[in-house]
Amino acid sequence: MKLYKVTFALILGIGSLTSCSEKLDLANPNEPTTATFGNTVDDLEEAVIACYHHMRMEGTYARVGYAHDAVRGDEMWNPQHAWYLGIDHFNAAATYDVAADWIWRDQYFAINVCNFVITKCGEDDTVLTETMKRIKGQALFLRGLAYFNLANYYQNPALITSYNDYSTMEGLYAYNWQEGDEDEFDQYDRVMDQVEKDFEEALELLPTKDLGGEWAKGRANKGAAAGFYARALMQRHKYSEALDVLKTIIAGTYGKYELVKDYGDNFREGSAYENNAESLFEIQFMDYGTQQGSDDEWTQVNVSKNSAQGHALEANFAGEYASGWADLSASPWLYHLYKSQRTKGNSLDPRLYWTIATYEPEWDNYAFGNSYYTETLTEEDYVYVKPAPGETPKQVKSVTRPSDNGGLPIAKWTNLRTNLYSSAITGLRCGINLRLMRYSDVLLRAAECENEVSGPTQQAIDWINEVRRRANLEDLQLSDYVGNADKLFEQIANVERPTEFGCEHGRGFDLIRWGFFHTPDRLKQMKEHSAYILTPDCSKVKDEVKYGDTGVISSFDDYVPGHEFLPIFQSTLNNNANLRGNSANLNRDNSGYFSKKGWKIHPVVELPKK
Repeated sequence: MKLYKVTFALILGIGSLTSCSEKLDLANPNEPTTATFGNTVDDLEEAVIACYHHMRMEGTYARVGYAHDAVRGDEMWNPQHAWYLGIDHFNAAATYDVAADWIWRDQYFAINVCNFVITKCGEDDTVLTETMKRIKGQALFLRGLAYFNLANYYQNPALITSYNDYSTMEGLYAYNWQEGDEDEFDQYDRVMDQVEKDFEEALELLPTKDLGGEWAKGRANKGAAAGFYARALMQRHKYSEALDVLKTIIAGTYGKYELVKDYGDNFREGSAYENNAESLFEIQFMDYGTQQGSDDEWTQVNVSKNSAQGHALEANFAGEYASGWADLSASPWLYHLYKSQRTKGNSLDPRLYWTIATYEPEWDNYAFGNSYYTETLTEEDYVYVKPAPGETPKQVKSVTRPSDNGGLPIAKWTNLRTNLYSSAITGLRCGINLRLMRYSDVLLRAAECENEVSGPTQQAIDWINEVRRRANLEDLQLSDYVGNADKLFEQIANVERPTEFGCEHGRGFDLIRWGFFHTPDRLKQMKEHSAYILTPDCSKVKDEVKYGDTGVISSFDDYVPGHEFLPIFQSTLNNNANLRGNSANLNRDNSGYFSKKGWKIHPVVELPKK
């Protein structure tokens, strides 16, 4: 199911038309206003589609809203050393709009439309028809998702929950603090309280995926609400509550979810793969070859009737040889993590194939082989040295920025492995749906919560092994972890999650919730994970990198306490005197929040080499 945009000006507050004579009071049906639109079920059905549409903008999930968190993780880096560098190195300036403004701007556009729908539905859910409950439930889910992103990108966003607030200057210029606040986390907690409330209410109002149709193929349903409710609870270490919710998903309370047989089917476009049995929620984009529209509209306006309805992550990830932008690369640590564990048949972890575009001899007869769009990689494509002055550069297929900085190109969220077309699609045109939450995430989160609540148990091991078996890896054994919750956490956080979700959105949020920025051993580990070298020599890009060696750089070298969050845009602060900056604006250490909450930060545990 693909959700198409509508062009109603829902958030512009145009106001109703009036005249000096009642006989001349006319309402143009082609120019709806907030006074004339939204008063019928049909209007609100259209309005909720607009809520989904705003999740496909630059700062939500069409590009930077997704990629910024991925590159904040310890498994990706910015080979351009340009556009994404401030986010990658945790030192983006408050005047840099790409980091400080675009996500803030577009998430609020989504929230404003959701607020319109929610306010029109009213506060009393008991008087709503089933149709109206579903309308309100979708808007609540999408608002919860937007505020979850704002809180975990910016720490202390302003909280507006009623569309009526926009009718006054006081409501429009909202505060992000209250008298008596000790620090920015007081507002963070208020926003996250609202996020939990939105997801919990959406869970009550929405149908299960068993209803079928659009509820199983694209719209938010109970499974989506439950999954993100658990994710929000875990963000503030409410592990017992989150575990209860995750168990209901595993039990099939909201419809049957299961791992698809082929891991790669989670990253391909088309009705045979998207909205599959593993997907709890994904952002819908139009497939390659469909009538997508001709207008690459990047700005917040994005109401062109010809707007392209794809995303730009393929362009971000693809190398120059494939006409991509080569913005982001996988870290050598992630590559060698995949290589460190073999399957039961002594083969490579198949998830490597769909995550990082390297040549491996074993891939010749796997899936689409050593494909690079419609071409085929060879080992020679990794043996390349920058030409001497006057020499003609060799065309290299696989390495991002071969004449500059090197890097391991990312296959995930691209059609690099599918042999569908010959080069990357640039602009807002990639049609692969972004799976924001998969059933494998439910299983690994349940295992993490079980470990936090009860320590290593056979149940936690079983949930992990369900994910490992899809990759044909050997089972973990409880005997290796008994009595050592720190060790099992290390296995989940730094083996199971990065190999299952490598180069996906969410790792940066996890590093924040785990408190890895607040202890010397964890900060050192993140530096080691994200270490890389700048080299035009393609023969070096697959080498293991040791942090501390000459020429080795880490994305976390420039980290200053407080900058795990993005700064609030300075112009936004200037325009609204009621806003205060966050810890990144103020260079304020956030470790006290963990101490005040009594949350544990697991120490680094060395896992045995397999």
